[in-house]
Amino acid sequence: MVKRERKQETLEQRVLNFIRDHHLISGQQTLLVAVSGGPDSVCLLHLLFNLHRELGIVLHAAHLNHQLRGTESDADARYVSDLAHQLGIPATIEGHDVKSYQIQHHISLEEAAREVRYDFLAKVAKSAGASQVAVGHTIDDHIETILLHMIRGTGINGLRGLQPRTEWRLKGDKNSVTVIRPLLRVRREETATYCHDHKLSPRLDASNLSLSLLRNRVRHQLLPELRSYNPQIADALLRTAQIAKDDLAFLDSEAAKLWIQIVQEQEDRIILDKGSFLELPPALKRHLLRTAIEKLLGTLKDIETRHIDGIMAVLTKPAGRRISLPGGLVFTIDYDRYFLAPETAPLSPFPALEGEFPLNLPGETSLPGWHVAATVASREQMAEKNDNFTAFLDFDETGDKLVARSRASGDRFQPLGLSQPKKLGEFMIDARIPRAWRQRIPVVCSPKQIVWVAGWRIDERVKVTSNTSRILRLKFERS
Repeated sequence: MVKRERKQETLEQRVLNFIRDHHLISGQQTLLVAVSGGPDSVCLLHLLFNLHRELGIVLHAAHLNHQLRGTESDADARYVSDLAHQLGIPATIEGHDVKSYQIQHHISLEEAAREVRYDFLAKVAKSAGASQVAVGHTIDDHIETILLHMIRGTGINGLRGLQPRTEWRLKGDKNSVTVIRPLLRVRREETATYCHDHKLSPRLDASNLSLSLLRNRVRHQLLPELRSYNPQIADALLRTAQIAKDDLAFLDSEAAKLWIQIVQEQEDRIILDKGSFLELPPALKRHLLRTAIEKLLGTLKDIETRHIDGIMAVLTKPAGRRISLPGGLVFTIDYDRYFLAPETAPLSPFPALEGEFPLNLPGETSLPGWHVAATVASREQMAEKNDNFTAFLDFDETGDKLVARSRASGDRFQPLGLSQPKKLGEFMIDARIPRAWRQRIPVVCSPKQIVWVAGWRIDERVKVTSNTSRILRLKFERS
């Protein structure tokens, strides 16, 4: 009996299957296609054009002229414009001065080109009504990216290489763009063959041969050298990427369980419970740190293993230690927690309190960020459940000339339960009040003394006793 040979899948069918297997495209949408004019992106645009009815999508092409190669760059732009016109696809083509952007932001040319390109793509996607951008990354780009990440030391996350779908967060912008890679299981030589077979004449970028760029050195020098040691190095790297992806999936699931127990998210900062965090194995500590950083920055592009190791090395250091991270983030150690926030973000949950504010007694007073209610209370009310920002004081001892302010140099008071006064700064240290909070904690004072460090302790000399005839109840609430 003669075995019938299985018909080999066409490149078009393989890409269609890859799109479906990874749920990259849902029908009835506009898909933006980034087209540089090279073989990979030209192949991508042509393939998606042939598949657009089956996928139920409308295409829109986008080309950015980086203005780095003079007339060659201009010719690339014209080629993409002509190709889109031939296919009947609308196209947006713009030119941006990448070199000036590089100088302005003090980054590498590669990084500048990437940032300008994705910023452009995000804006075009929004104007075209596209929720996703398709790019022409191939399996060769995937392999090169794995090596680049190994060289830069990006850890297990970097070993995954390129993913079929990625969220790209723009610098200084909370919006993101979804990038999909339909050619991620296609080799570069296959895109060139496809273009030849379909009589397409993609542009060839001479800068891809320049060894001044790290990616090109990896492509033209490192990979050929590695093949001399292992002819199957590409397969080995792909297996490593898959293992890293599987391991990360497990870490993601474990981290998700721990997140709700250990982490608090407050506006633009993340707070980790110190005691619980220190009990975790190193792998989960690193993963939670990366997850927290990615939530704040939107990307781990600039976060390397050395940054995470730098944090790991100081976890048990005294309160006040700070580690600066890429993207303007700062990791700060406190007494019982860790803070991760932008350098400019206040680490205190309390508003700034500048100046002195007389309190209406009894009555209500509005302070910056606070509302204060003062009433004459009964002893029964003292027995009710109250929070730390509610205090009961001997009204005759406090008097009716109270003010609220922030702490001042030389402040002293006698914390409840102590027989002698002490410096307010020493009390705050002993009470393990975070350094970043201390200047923002309301301090209630009479003409004679501090009567209450709001949220922490009243003064021993104004406590309610059996001889107290009038009880003053003060309650601070955030406004």
